[in-house]
Amino acid sequence: MKILIVSDTHGRNANLLKVIEKVGPIDMLVHCGDIEGSEDLITQAAGCPVHMVQGNNDFLSDMPKETDFMIGQYKVWLTHGHHYYIYMNYEYIKREARDREVDIVMCGHTHKPIIDRSNDLTLVNPGSLSYPRQEGRRPSYIIMEIDREGETHYTINYV
Repeated sequence: MKILIVSDTHGRNANLLKVIEKVGPIDMLVHCGDIEGSEDLITQAAGCPVHMVQGNNDFLSDMPKETDFMIGQYKVWLTHGHHYYIYMNYEYIKREARDREVDIVMCGHTHKPIIDRSNDLTLVNPGSLSYPRQEGRRPSYIIMEIDREGETHYTINYV
């Protein structure tokens, strides 16, 4: 199973559309928020199940602020992350994820990619495809794959 994880496109979808074409076919697309009105375009372009949440710039959206769902055997919590002080550090959101008894938390907001794996929790932030803020400022996304044994594998990729 191949999952494309993106965030913070801010209505600038050219890189997202390139990535969907480049990495496809995908089994699922997850968008961690700050979509800014592109929900229909993303859903149509993905051609697979899509999970999206509101970011701090999705003011008039009717998307959920947070959601949880299953990917294979893994319980996933999807949130933009801005309510969990992730600009300071990821400890608060990780504590909340453990309290919610999830296996994976996916978030955005910082525009910096990270994969943080511990024994009981995986936190992923794909960075931003439109306004990257990490060193080198390259637009980024994450590919999550689940192998035949049900194990997860993550890679940060750049446009």
